[in-house]
Amino acid sequence: MNLHLNTANLARSEVTDALTRGVCRLFRDMGFASILEFKLPNGRRADVAALDRRGRLFIVEVKSCQADFDSDMKWSEYLGYCDAFYFAVDPNFPHNFLPSSQGLIIADAYGGAIMRNAEEHPIGAARRKAVTLRFARQAAQRAAALGDGAGLGRH
Repeated sequence: MNLHLNTANLARSEVTDALTRGVCRLFRDMGFASILEFKLPNGRRADVAALDRRGRLFIVEVKSCQADFDSDMKWSEYLGYCDAFYFAVDPNFPHNFLPSSQGLIIADAYGGAIMRNAEEHPIGAARRKAVTLRFARQAAQRAAALGDGAGLGRH
């Protein structure tokens, strides 16, 4: 995959949006279901959460630049709610700053590639059920809101 994102003329939010779109396209191509801004039971919001066909939950923290990574260390609070955790960055991001125990996705607005698999730490059965139900409810509520603008699912 030829990934390239010219970040020189983009605001941080535009870079984040582009990387997020690429991560979601990567997951879709892998057969995963993904949602953005997944609300975790601890009150945190994961940038991207995805479920694979086996029911494993992956969380991705998108970092637009090194300053974004340096100023935001809440990612460790996501680890107890996923089987695998990834950082997603653009090809020019200095990878040596990212923890080697976590996965690495290089992305742009059109797709992404897993450069380093995350160490998997399966979550317990009770937490898996609770987090999977939370994922399903959030996805269904968003789909219903798209259907009629009020989230009721009526046409």
